[in-house]
Amino acid sequence: MSSNLYRAVRAANWLRRQIRSNSLWFLGLSLLVGAGAGLSAIALGQLARGTQRLLFGLPQGEHLSAVETIEPWRLIALPVGGALLGLVLWLLRRRTPVDIVEANALHGGRIPARDTATVVGTTLLSNAFGASVGLEAAYAQAGGGLASLLGQKVKLRRSDLRTLMAAGAGAAVSAAFGAPLTGAFYAFEVVLGAYTPVTVAPVMLAALGAAVVARGMGMTPYVIAAGGMHPIGTADYVLYGILGLICALTGIVLMRTVSLVERAVHRSKLPMHWAPLVGGLLLIPFGLITPQALSGGHGALNLNLAAEVTIAGLALTILLKLLASSLSLGFGFRGGLFFASLFLGSLVGRLYQVVLAQVPHLHVLAPDDATVVGMAALAVAVVGGPMTMSLLVLEVTHDFSITGVAVAATLISSTVSRAIFGYNFSTWRLHLRGETLRSGRDVGWMRALTAKQMMRRDVSRLAADASVSAFRDRFPLGSTTRVVLLDVKGRYAGIVETAAAWAPDVAPVAEIGSLGRLGHARLAPEMGIGEVLETFDRVAADDLAVVAPDGAVLGLITERHARRRYAEELERSQRELYGEA
Repeated sequence: MSSNLYRAVRAANWLRRQIRSNSLWFLGLSLLVGAGAGLSAIALGQLARGTQRLLFGLPQGEHLSAVETIEPWRLIALPVGGALLGLVLWLLRRRTPVDIVEANALHGGRIPARDTATVVGTTLLSNAFGASVGLEAAYAQAGGGLASLLGQKVKLRRSDLRTLMAAGAGAAVSAAFGAPLTGAFYAFEVVLGAYTPVTVAPVMLAALGAAVVARGMGMTPYVIAAGGMHPIGTADYVLYGILGLICALTGIVLMRTVSLVERAVHRSKLPMHWAPLVGGLLLIPFGLITPQALSGGHGALNLNLAAEVTIAGLALTILLKLLASSLSLGFGFRGGLFFASLFLGSLVGRLYQVVLAQVPHLHVLAPDDATVVGMAALAVAVVGGPMTMSLLVLEVTHDFSITGVAVAATLISSTVSRAIFGYNFSTWRLHLRGETLRSGRDVGWMRALTAKQMMRRDVSRLAADASVSAFRDRFPLGSTTRVVLLDVKGRYAGIVETAAAWAPDVAPVAEIGSLGRLGHARLAPEMGIGEVLETFDRVAADDLAVVAPDGAVLGLITERHARRRYAEELERSQRELYGEA
């Protein structure tokens, strides 16, 4: 090894030690991640909007969803984009990539670089060609993936890597909206699934750094053109609480509709690499009726706030946007529902206000207030994070009074959606793939602690067709508490307790297998601690055998040992979470 290379390796190792042991160095790394995430979000946004201007003939600075009409021939971009996406999916032909929520919950913040590139690239392609999906999934994945890659390079501990990855994702959202508090709480509530003192400084610093970078590059914060502050009374809280309930139900309908369309596409036997092209064709009529159904809806949100609207017009736009988003995701376009849910919520809030205005003697809601409260309440049902969306209202309106009402509405929406549905859109998609996650909270350690790791290998064994007398000769009282029985092929056949075999009423000539129990209750070696404990609870056993797929006995686990290991790992994870480890 040359002297220069040796010095570089030593410097890299020194830097790793400093970052792992010194919180100030970790904060510096968080700031670097925030700046990188901000730059990536800006680049992705500019690339997507530039492509849309080129494909759909948009004026400079105009959003696709805000134009009045689109020349019909330009809508061919939708199936063309679908065809390109299908080609990419066909070329990849691999498992579903790991997203930021799954990575933080199951993989300790580790995201393979290829998975980041896949999510970012396919989301960018979908949004740029007009599909009814937002870019926020690409923003968050790019920021989180960058942080994860950097954290793995410097060999961060699991807890630190999770924090850094969440900080990167939140920083990207911060840059996209020019809203650092929103980005930080997106990291806390949606990605990390927890808010702890040890995570506050790095996450907030990354979010602030990203917002500063975005403003320094001339990006203006996303601001809703509200008409001004309005007095908020008790009647407002009651009516907006009802709006929160309506938005929760609407969000559930949206998520269910996406999964129904997706299921129908799978049952149709349509090859998955052809599905986006078909979806693009189906989106053309929506674009002909109203461009508001396309893309994320950034421009259309302010457009509907300022325009004269009717009940029928708002209801139609809500229906079209809901169906367009469901068709886009169901037919294989990639992206999220972050801004689509904000836009739909603003429409639902405005429709609610217009309908109530028709009721004589009823308290009148301000149109702009109803719009932003609906926006936050529906987004909470779909994305999660009541404080995230409440702070978004504060940062885009600068109105503390309406933020208070938004907090109440989002809490109601969050409570109702979790009680009825139990998932947000990210965890719902994971649920459809067989996962049981409810948030980004770290449960990966539960899967890493497997039955094979916990089992005791020195297990006493005996053929099930042996006599009780042979058992007594081999296993005197006090020699062992239990023996695993094997059938004639050497496969697991049950467990017998030594005390039961030495009972006075048991005939010595009887087969020991007749005293066996738990013949059908066994643990697979790959089972995580959660599944192991669930199995113990279900069969009410003190000990269970760990059995290979071919029936060979690998070891034995006692319930007491499994619960002690669970308690130890849980305590360790809690210490890491609060920075005590």
